[in-house]
Formats: sequence, structure tokens, C-alpha cells
Amino acid sequence: MQSAQPIIVKVIDEPVKSTGVGDIILGALGITGVLLLAALLLGALLGGLLIWIKKVRAKYRVETVSDHDALRVTPSSSTP
Repeated sequence: MQSAQPIIVKVIDEPVKSTGVGDIILGALGITGVLLLAALLLGALLGGLLIWIKKVRAKYRVETVSDHDALRVTPSSSTP
């Protein structure tokens, strides 16, 4: 009979990748790009929504109730 010898297994961790300045700058630019893209998309969405609301109000001639006077800064057709 063979004698039972214990098997010893040594677990070695993976080497940790060091983070350099280039990695940090690349990550910062990536985050900035994502935020810029999100701001552009949300701005376009809000702008489109405001234009759509304005067109719907003009179509159905809905007047908003306001407590101020609108100033007309475009030249009128009656001026020489």
C-alpha cells in the first residue's frame, strides 16, 4: 500500500496592473465624452419638446395666460 501524502497547492494571485497617467487621462476623457453626449441628447430632446408644444399651441390657437406684456422686436410692415 502507498502512504497517503498530502498534496499542497499554493495559490498565486494575478499580478496587479499598475495605473499610469495615460490610463487616468483616457478614463477622464471617456467620462467627459459620455457626459457631453448625454447633455447633447437631453438638450435636443428638450428643444424638440418645446418646439412641438409651440406648434401645437399655434395650431389650436391656445393662448397662455400671463401677467406680462410681450414686446414685439420685429419690424412691422407698416413702417416706411
